Amino acid sequence: MQIHYLEIVTKEVDAVCAAYAVANGVQFGAPDAGLGNARTAALLEAAGGVRAPMHESEEPVVRPYWLVDDIEAAVAAAVEAGGEVAHPPMEIPGHGTFAIYIQGGIHHGLWQL
Repeated sequence: MQIHYLEIVTKEVDAVCAAYAVANGVQFGAPDAGLGNARTAALLEAAGGVRAPMHESEEPVVRPYWLVDDIEAAVAAAVEAGGEVAHPPMEIPGHGTFAIYIQGGIHHGLWQL
C-alpha cells in the first residue's frame, strides 16, 4: 500500500502548516484551488495538504488517500465490504481521480493517477 495524498482538514490551516514546517523542515505552498485550497508540501513519494473546511458541516479530519490502479474497482470493493461512498470518483485536472468512502467511522481516500 502506498499513500498518494494525506489530507488534513482544520480550521487552523496556517498554524498547522507552520508547526509541520518547523518540525519536518518542509515548506508549504500557496493554496491550490484544485485541492480545495489546500497548502501542500512534498512527502516521501507523496504529498500532504492542509486546508480549511469547504462547507459548514465539514468536520476536521485526517484522511489518507491510497494510490490504486483501478479506482472504480477499489470503490466497488469498499462498498462490497460495507463501506459507504462519501464522494464518488471525480477527476481533478492535473492531479488524477479521487474518491472517498467511510467505513468503521473512518474516512478513507482512494487516488488513481
